[in-house]
Amino acid sequence: MKRNASESMTDSNSPVIAYIAVGSNILPEENVPAAVALLTEKLELMSISNFYRTKALHRCEQADYRNGVVAVRTALGPIEVRDEVLRPIEAQLKRKRSQDKYAARTVDLDLILYGDEVAREKGLNLPDPELRERPFIAVPLLELAPNLVLPDDGTRLAELAAAQVTRDLYLDESLSDALKERLLR
Repeated sequence: MKRNASESMTDSNSPVIAYIAVGSNILPEENVPAAVALLTEKLELMSISNFYRTKALHRCEQADYRNGVVAVRTALGPIEVRDEVLRPIEAQLKRKRSQDKYAARTVDLDLILYGDEVAREKGLNLPDPELRERPFIAVPLLELAPNLVLPDDGTRLAELAAAQVTRDLYLDESLSDALKERLLR
């Protein structure tokens, strides 16, 4: 049964699997592991995708990003995850939000899926529409959920990822291996 985001916060506290996109282009070797470690203090970490190096969108002068996805289990609602977990971690790691949506960042944490929820309210879009446009979200998510079907329109993630151009997506083996070794025990 699909619920909206505000219903999630008041319904039962049964755990849900959620997926969070993690990205950084300011000291990613430090900030990505720090962000994922901080996530584990608030949410149950289930798995970590590989992380990929990509060029900054619309900003060729910026350093490359490292992007990946983590799967977590939580009884928090999606708005609580965003406002009480993700945004405070970004602030702790000195993320500076500005009008420039392409600005460099120490860390970017986005809730991209929350169970089978579909939401378009209070600044929360589930599933995150960017996973349809950005291979650095779809490809790592596919690693964690190869049979996933998007809850809003029934699109198979495998088909979506296969249709995206991935030629500028480069595996960062050292970051991926270090994260998994350190945080998945």
